Amino acid sequence: MKKVIFSSILIMISYLTFAQDAKDVSVEKSIFGIQVGVVGAWIHNELKLTDQIALRSEIGISIEGLWTEDNGNGVGSGTSLPVLSLEPRWYYNVHRRASKGKRIDGNSANYLSLRGSYYNYDGSEAKRDRLNHPVLAAIWGIRRNIGKHFNYETGIGPALGFGNDNGRKIGLTPYVSFKIGYRF
Repeated sequence: MKKVIFSSILIMISYLTFAQDAKDVSVEKSIFGIQVGVVGAWIHNELKLTDQIALRSEIGISIEGLWTEDNGNGVGSGTSLPVLSLEPRWYYNVHRRASKGKRIDGNSANYLSLRGSYYNYDGSEAKRDRLNHPVLAAIWGIRRNIGKHFNYETGIGPALGFGNDNGRKIGLTPYVSFKIGYRF
């Protein structure tokens, strides 16, 4: 009987010690980091707006036409484009992850977002029909941590691209992203 009581007390103490209080469960106040993906590199910051919503701002270089353009030898030649993005993210399962004892540091959770990006083309003759255009994407994604500083995230969703064919060209395209990053 003493073993059962002792074991029960030990389990309760460990549960209380490691459990996260529901009122303290939240996205982080501020996250700053860098990420690289298949088509570019970015510097980002996320600021806490509410317990589950963060505003992500991002600046980076995206590579367009990596696989689609052929430079004569069968290898794609990419064009580097500066890109600015603003993205409110709703980390909808942060409370559930915390209640199950899973990591939520570094905003490690699933999210829904509306990403607005602005691509700045160089204005060369070949790209005259695509000068400086915004892209708006609705994204479902996940972010997970690897150790203390490294993370990965992936996202997918539909995107609208607003071209510059006299300012009236709109196209629907898929948004797919996979990035590996370092959080400072």
